[in-house]
Amino acid sequence: MRVHRLARCIRSFTSTEIYGSLFSQWHNPTQMVVNGAEPITPPRDHSLTRSIPGMLSRMQYIDSVCYLPDDILTKVDRARMGVSLECRVPLLDHRLVEFAWRIPETWRIRDGLGKWPLRQVLYRYVPPGLIDRPKMVFGVPIESWLRGSLKEWAWSRLSPEAIARHGLLRSKPVLDAWQMHQSGERDLHYPVWTAPMLQDWLSRH
Repeated sequence: MRVHRLARCIRSFTSTEIYGSLFSQWHNPTQMVVNGAEPITPPRDHSLTRSIPGMLSRMQYIDSVCYLPDDILTKVDRARMGVSLECRVPLLDHRLVEFAWRIPETWRIRDGLGKWPLRQVLYRYVPPGLIDRPKMVFGVPIESWLRGSLKEWAWSRLSPEAIARHGLLRSKPVLDAWQMHQSGERDLHYPVWTAPMLQDWLSRH
C-alpha cells in the first residue's frame, strides 16, 4: 500500500499534488463519483504555494485545518466520550501552536528527525527509549474484516445493484478495488472501506 502511494507521489508534479495524493484514499476521487468534481479544499489549493511558500509549513498548515479536526481529534473525542474518559491535548494549546509556527523549518526537522525541538525538551526529562521508539497508533482490523466477518455486509452495499440503487458511485473503480483486495493482489482495505460506509450512510439517510 505504501509503495503504491509513493509511486503516486513520484508521478505528482507539485508539492500540493503530492500531499493530495497522500491525503486521499482514492487516487482520483472524481473518477469514482458520477459527475464528480473535486472542490478546492486546502489539500488541493494551489494558491497556498504563494501564501505559505515552504512545503513543510504548507503541509503542517493543511494538517492543522483538515487532518487534525476532521480525523485525529474526531476519533479521539468519540473514543473517550464512549467510555466517559476525560482527555486533553496539551500540545494544541494555542500559545504553544503559535510558538511552534515561529520556529524555522530547518529546526523542525533535523538529521532526519521530526519534532526536533520537542525531542530536545523531552530528552531532559524522559528516557530516550520512550521518545525514539516508533509511533504507536490504534486501529481496527479492517483488512481481515473485509475478507472475513464483514465481507457479506460490504458486498451487499458494493454489488452493482446496490451501487446503481443510489447512483452516486461508479461501479467499475469500486469493484476493481474490491476484487484486488479480495484476491490479495493488493491491500486496499482503506479505500475499499470508504465505499460501503458511504453506501450504508446513503441507505440510512
